[in-house]
Amino acid sequence: MFTGIVQGTATFLYIKKISSMYYEYSIQMPDFLLKNIQVGNSISNNGCCLTVVKIYKNIVIFNLIQETFKKTNLKFLKKGDQINVERASKFGDEIGGHIVSGHIITTAQIINSFKKENTCTFLLKLKKKKIMKYIFYKGFICLDGVSLTVGKILDNNFYIHIIPETLLSTNFFYKDINYFCNVEIDVFSQTIVDTCIKFMKK
Repeated sequence: MFTGIVQGTATFLYIKKISSMYYEYSIQMPDFLLKNIQVGNSISNNGCCLTVVKIYKNIVIFNLIQETFKKTNLKFLKKGDQINVERASKFGDEIGGHIVSGHIITTAQIINSFKKENTCTFLLKLKKKKIMKYIFYKGFICLDGVSLTVGKILDNNFYIHIIPETLLSTNFFYKDINYFCNVEIDVFSQTIVDTCIKFMKK
């Protein structure tokens, strides 16, 4: 489990296909996030919950299954790109964002960007329009592993507003029009909506 409060960024190194079933994916982690890291740990990479399979000093290696490769923006990464990372939460940790599982449901494309001083507003369009039923004004959404609040909703698009702290501590600083963000919707919103739809059909 994660909170959506990104702890830092890591440098993407490579993705290579190992078999028809999975890929090997590697990043260079910042030193301050390496403490007590072990094989088997879960780490959020741009919002994707991945399991550590190998560690070489500050290089951490994961495996990606086909489903993760197809559904997320990890396949678009180029060597040197910065990705958002968060270590898994522990009992007793402060939940500053919202409960995040690291299971990406789709991607959203930035179709407009408004930057002013140290803040930024993005207008996004979901790849899967049917997911819009889970998006609510002032509701939670997780984009590239960052817990955010939904702004104004416009047809099948929605706004998010990035505060200076988030802009400086995540890879949002590098994002612009046509970038695809990984999307995880709020599990409680999804449960309520799906339950209501189920009972309405009866």
